[in-house]
Amino acid sequence: MSNPLLQDSPLPAFSDIKPEHVEPALDFLLRENRRRIADLLQDGTVNQTQFLLSMEQWDDELTKLWAPISHLNGVKNSDALRDVYNCCLPKLTEYSTEMGQNTRLYEQYESVLENADAANISAAQRKAVENSLRDFKLSGIALESEKQVRFGDIKKRLAELSTQFSNNVLDATQGWTKHILDKQLLEGIPDNVLQLYRQTAAEKGLAGYVVSLDVPAYLPLMQYCANAELRKEMYIAFTTRASDQGPEAGTWDNSPLMDEILKLRHEMSHLLGFANYAEYSLATKMAETPKQVEGFLIDLVEKSLPVAKKDYEELSAFASGEGTATLCAWDIPYFSEKLRLHKYSISQEELRCYFPADKVIGGMFTVVNRLYSIEITEASSETWHPDVKFFHVLKDGILIAKFYLDIFARDHKRGGAWMADCRVRRRLPDGHLQLPVAFLTCNFSSPTADTPSLLTHAEVTTLFHEFGHGLHHMLTNIECAAVSGINGVAWDAVELPSQFLENWCWDREAIPLISGHYQTGEPLPGELLKKLLEAKNFQSGLQMMRQLEFALFDLRMHLNYSAESPVNIQEVLDDVRGQVAVYPVPDINRFQHGFSHVFAGGYAAGYYSYKWAEILSADAFSRFEEEGVFNAETGNSFLTEILQKGGSCSPMELFVNFRGREPNADALLRHSGIIGTGDLR
Repeated sequence: MSNPLLQDSPLPAFSDIKPEHVEPALDFLLRENRRRIADLLQDGTVNQTQFLLSMEQWDDELTKLWAPISHLNGVKNSDALRDVYNCCLPKLTEYSTEMGQNTRLYEQYESVLENADAANISAAQRKAVENSLRDFKLSGIALESEKQVRFGDIKKRLAELSTQFSNNVLDATQGWTKHILDKQLLEGIPDNVLQLYRQTAAEKGLAGYVVSLDVPAYLPLMQYCANAELRKEMYIAFTTRASDQGPEAGTWDNSPLMDEILKLRHEMSHLLGFANYAEYSLATKMAETPKQVEGFLIDLVEKSLPVAKKDYEELSAFASGEGTATLCAWDIPYFSEKLRLHKYSISQEELRCYFPADKVIGGMFTVVNRLYSIEITEASSETWHPDVKFFHVLKDGILIAKFYLDIFARDHKRGGAWMADCRVRRRLPDGHLQLPVAFLTCNFSSPTADTPSLLTHAEVTTLFHEFGHGLHHMLTNIECAAVSGINGVAWDAVELPSQFLENWCWDREAIPLISGHYQTGEPLPGELLKKLLEAKNFQSGLQMMRQLEFALFDLRMHLNYSAESPVNIQEVLDDVRGQVAVYPVPDINRFQHGFSHVFAGGYAAGYYSYKWAEILSADAFSRFEEEGVFNAETGNSFLTEILQKGGSCSPMELFVNFRGREPNADALLRHSGIIGTGDLR
């Protein structure tokens, strides 16, 4: 079949991929996989190793077909691609459910495990089989046929709802802009941001300025614009996206989708014998029970809330001194930035000129070279947009991985930042090694006619975070796809490598490597570096409580749902805010309608994972604080004990192997300034 999506190539041929290719290619491969698996199960002579290799090969073929389609749907969205993506997603879900409920396939995996010693399978393969048997049970293998059908229908509908939720958020974000002709309305906003607004207006054929709801445009306005009414208008537009409120009320309303998602998640988990979706979610995580997770979060609340209240009292007093007696939600970013400048004489915008994107990227590569002895070089390859760069990763002169880097915000690109796998490392049937390939995506400001792309320090941290995920995927030495790289890693441990790498954004030895004034090349001056480090834990209590609010809301929304008494999503959020929020949130705010992590991503009843993994990452970094942040031996230990092992062992076992003990929260609380500032180096 002549279809670019069915060509077995090391990398996707993006320019050859057209929407009309997608469905025929997927249909062909799904038919082929069904036939091959049926033939394999009929063959009474197939040995255990050959069975595992065949299943891995066919799964990988499907992954390699779908990975570029899923990625393009996020970074180069179009009506035609969206339509075919939405058409194909139920087919993938149906296939996955069908395989997960295939009794003969399940029995074959059981047989592999029972005869693992005789079959001489590797430890990684054994772990992959154990995970597969667990996932069969979570796919309804033990259900009666009628309930299996219902389970499959639920999975298919949930996939459709999640995709529609994400589409609504994207459409709502791009569906509202503010056209401004009077520059005085933008008083206080830095020149480089104004230049971005002018460029956006020019691209639309308009005079003056255009402000969008994309974060690189929205956030600076909220932080620097002196006009409170404009801040209020932007805040309402942003926090009511895809909801029943705000300037586009009802246009892309996610309300009915969210209710249906919760209803179906509960029904699905109940079919499998779980009391609620929170229990179902934890079946594949480090944490064992919802009670344990809630206790973990409440413990952090109790330790952090007093600090957050002091942060807010300080901010309120400062704003009052500036003539604003009552802080509104749209005032908080503005006065927070003014207070930061007042206390530390430093602002995110002031730092931008020292963090041109190319310098940060090159410095980041130097950091990981010193940690893990890897070389990263730019290479040539076809991409989906001229801004995208492509790199090779080498160790000891040998190519071990590749990745695409797409960092600029643009139309038809989903907001946020993420890492996704394009190819997974595995040993092929012919003996060759398939190298891992990653997609790394951010949404930073593009270069303008006068300046390169300049990052805030917060954006630098985001870049390091996503690259940490990428390294987890790319530096693995596991050759079994199901537990190679990020595959098979418990969801509440998968953020460990990403949060861990963020620490070098704050280190005195590392910052000169990642900074350099875009005009002079001068690294961040010592005085600014001192201020940056002093300001590291500015409002850390408020930031901690914000994440805990999201995590508790997510957990309780899924934990307290019942068929007899479905939760009211807004009421759950209001109750959580009543317990943990430090300042009032306007009634019009519909944060939950854009909470893609939970309603369109993999974090449902698992948003706590960020804080859970942050304890792991902070404690892991504390070993570097003790032994040296660029200690080659310590870096190699993290590489070999954590990054290279992927999902082949339990995350607790890997952590103990690296740290010499189980984790504790002290390092996180110290790094966050909750129990002291710690060593700022």
